[in-house]
Amino acid sequence: MLVVQVLGPIRAWRDGTALALGPAGRKAVFGLLALAHGKPVTRAELVDALWGERPPPSATNVIHTHVKHLRQLLEPDRGARAPSTTIPAVGDGYALSLPPDAVDVVRFRSLVARADSCRATTPRQAADLLGQALGLWHGRPLADVPLLGAHPGVVTLAGEHRAALARHAEVMIAIGAARDVLPALVEYVAAHGLDEAMHALLIRAYTASGQRDRAFGTYNMVRRHLTEELGVGPGPELTAAYLDALEETPVDSAAAPAEPPPMSPGVNQLPGDVFGFTGRQAELTELGRVLGAERTGVPIVVVCGTAGVGKTALALHWAHRIRSNFPDGQLYVDLRGYDPRLPVAAEDALSRLLDGLGVTGADVPVDPDQRAARYRAELADRRVLIVLDNASTVDQVRPLLPGTSGCLVLVTSRNSMAGLVALHGAHRLDVDLLPAPDSLALLRTLIGERVRREPAAAAELAAQCGRLPLALRVAAELAASRPASALAELTGELADRRRRLRVLDVGDDVRAAVRTVFSWSYLQLRPQVAKAFRRLGLHSGSDVTPFALAALTGSDPDESRLTLEVLARNHLVQPVPAGRFVVHDLLRAYAEELAGEHDPAPERSAAVERLLAHHLAAASAAMDLLYPADRPYRPDVSVTLPLTFPAADAARAWLDAERSTLVALCRFAERDDRPGYAVDLANTLYRYLEGGHYADASTIHECALRAAQRAGEDSMLAAALTNLGALRRLLGDYDQAAEHLHEAIELHRRTGDHYGAARALSNLGIVQERLGEYEEAASLHLEALALHQRLGSRYGEAAALLNLGNAHTRPGHHAGAVEYLERALDLFRRLDDAVGQASALSNLGGVCASLRRYPDAVRHLSQAQELFQRLDHSYGVASTLSNLGNVYTRLGDWSQAHHCYTSALETFRDIGHRYGEASALNGLGETQRIAGRLDEARAAHTSALRIATETGDQDEQDRARAGLGVARQHA
Repeated sequence: MLVVQVLGPIRAWRDGTALALGPAGRKAVFGLLALAHGKPVTRAELVDALWGERPPPSATNVIHTHVKHLRQLLEPDRGARAPSTTIPAVGDGYALSLPPDAVDVVRFRSLVARADSCRATTPRQAADLLGQALGLWHGRPLADVPLLGAHPGVVTLAGEHRAALARHAEVMIAIGAARDVLPALVEYVAAHGLDEAMHALLIRAYTASGQRDRAFGTYNMVRRHLTEELGVGPGPELTAAYLDALEETPVDSAAAPAEPPPMSPGVNQLPGDVFGFTGRQAELTELGRVLGAERTGVPIVVVCGTAGVGKTALALHWAHRIRSNFPDGQLYVDLRGYDPRLPVAAEDALSRLLDGLGVTGADVPVDPDQRAARYRAELADRRVLIVLDNASTVDQVRPLLPGTSGCLVLVTSRNSMAGLVALHGAHRLDVDLLPAPDSLALLRTLIGERVRREPAAAAELAAQCGRLPLALRVAAELAASRPASALAELTGELADRRRRLRVLDVGDDVRAAVRTVFSWSYLQLRPQVAKAFRRLGLHSGSDVTPFALAALTGSDPDESRLTLEVLARNHLVQPVPAGRFVVHDLLRAYAEELAGEHDPAPERSAAVERLLAHHLAAASAAMDLLYPADRPYRPDVSVTLPLTFPAADAARAWLDAERSTLVALCRFAERDDRPGYAVDLANTLYRYLEGGHYADASTIHECALRAAQRAGEDSMLAAALTNLGALRRLLGDYDQAAEHLHEAIELHRRTGDHYGAARALSNLGIVQERLGEYEEAASLHLEALALHQRLGSRYGEAAALLNLGNAHTRPGHHAGAVEYLERALDLFRRLDDAVGQASALSNLGGVCASLRRYPDAVRHLSQAQELFQRLDHSYGVASTLSNLGNVYTRLGDWSQAHHCYTSALETFRDIGHRYGEASALNGLGETQRIAGRLDEARAAHTSALRIATETGDQDEQDRARAGLGVARQHA
């Protein structure tokens, strides 16, 4: 099946595989046909769109050639003489004949039309349809075909997007969900600084969600822009929104988010400034002008140029000079866009950037769009410098752009990033080779007096390095290591090396100079060090440790640490904090090329296998300390030099530090057809990940599922489905969770895996409990309990008892709940399982509150909160706070109750836990009602009812309806 994307960069997929659409002209033809969605487009219209008033004589033939290639691409099985059914000729032109749901623009318009038809009668349904429609957009239509930027079809679509966004905002405000539309409005007005109507909607949304300070700030900002840019004042729509904000008493204060926490003073992720930075005065002057210029949108600077030309050095040097302009911090991420193995996905980059903003673990949303929205929200009121190094495409950068103008984004890329310039107003700075005088000055800094003594040889060395800073630094280090040799002797060696390599180089561009210098430096390495360098090209992680290099080379960590220091002295790797080293993408590509030339395929495969085994064994060792009860059910991995940890804190620190590498290795394993590793890693890490790292958990478990599906092994598939079902359950996606878990249980039973079946049964039992099927839930938990007892799994038995206790926490069954929970707590204590103890204490505290045993409830919950905080378990802390809020409400301490509920609500929203969010909102509503704040109580219960209805949580639906009924009676 063919699927076409127009709402963003033009894309096409056949059966899930992306198609290479070819050059810009061919993309333009395909995009115009897709925009017409089945209507014929004449050749004259295509010619006019591509060339305007001055088409070349061959224009019609070029169009015909583009169509011929598109037909071959889209219909590979069509016979040479058979007529095309996908792009048939229609009159004097062509049409794209695809089902309506195959083209995103058709789906978008259909969803908008359906929303318009039901907007007056069922506004919630309209909001959902409009949300789906807007979710299809990935940027400006045909974003990677700039020549169509002003085409009427593209302009019309942009207007339709604005209209849909405006209608969505209006209906979301009307149904009390204004907060959910804020990120989209903030992003839109940041790019359209003078659009009064959309600014008015943003002001109304801020007002409706209780954020009047931001509403006033938005009004003052746009009023100032209108005065400065157009010389006019605010129009009637903007003025009316402002007056409403002045007069409005917020009715949704329960749902209003807390102000974003300030970043720690001095947060600075920038790598160190480059030693001996030389020249680039013209470029630095231009960058200074950009910084001082007045702008309405997000300021973006793209530093572009060929590989090794010093883009990163220039960007970092300037970033350090302007740090004081951004008091809220400086963020940095290497996107590895040209890494030969695995570039950093935008969603992973967002996790790293959010981590720098203080949003970590479970607070990082799983959904990539929500993650981007959270990132923009965190930056909304901050002045932060964001350096995005080594980007390859606009798509990789766009999700990482903030929504407001207080930040500065600095991008480095070999790509010209035309999309950022055209669509986001980025300023592009092209970086050329170092001028000859600056090249010599850099050599003088790095080598010293020998440059002055041998000016001709130094000039020759600079020329041989292509005046590329990276090559100059590598060559200078080699010259410095041979102080007795004349520079002329070294340049002679380099010239000879270049002559011998030239036959291998494609062309004679500047990259040939880099490769020549690399090879010259590489040949000076001892054989073992050279081998280690080659093996670095096989690593998919963003950095390397001595243990990882030891695995790749089959050596010991101490030897590998010395090897990395030798490579660092030769500028072939770069040391970074915590004993780690990074490799420039050019050097990584060169290392992988050398490995392919010099190391037989079986050796390379064995090296990668050792690397994967090292990380899996280390992860298992860490999990053994953190979750010892699961040890018998983790994969058995043996390595020559296992990594050990002195204590649980060290184990957790290793997992935190290596998490991005483990995600990268899991992605690599799936891509490299190593399904066993992907599934084993997911099975090893699932308990660590479910403690709050939901975004990374989603990536790892989905990789494992795809790998298992391709492998076709029931045992792998069952494990992957269980892990993903458990994650979906945590995120409140009960339908998907139940589907995965039912399938997993059947597969576990077929393969005889009793432990896996018990895990799946327990998770399915929790799903059924959330849906109000209490008897079914208890039956599933009893079945899981029996399996764990048969296996002799004491931890599994304790977990099943805990789940049984939870299934009985309803009126008339509290005594049974206490019995099960106390048995679970006793077992967890004997097992010394802190997470289990905290969970049992939290739930036991909730039941004690229902039984009016308030001192016991406070004691249990306070102990649970302390344990969860020590474990950095976000969900556990939030759940405990919500239960404490219930207790304080019943004790009449409404101030404490309000504090507990709002703190819990913020965390539940951050981690995407819908059930917890509904529960905290209901508790907040009950507290507000008792305190006499009936409007706030109704708003909180209404929000809770909406969430619980969406997820199917029956108990919270009943609680919300009861709360609304009581509030109406009091009114």
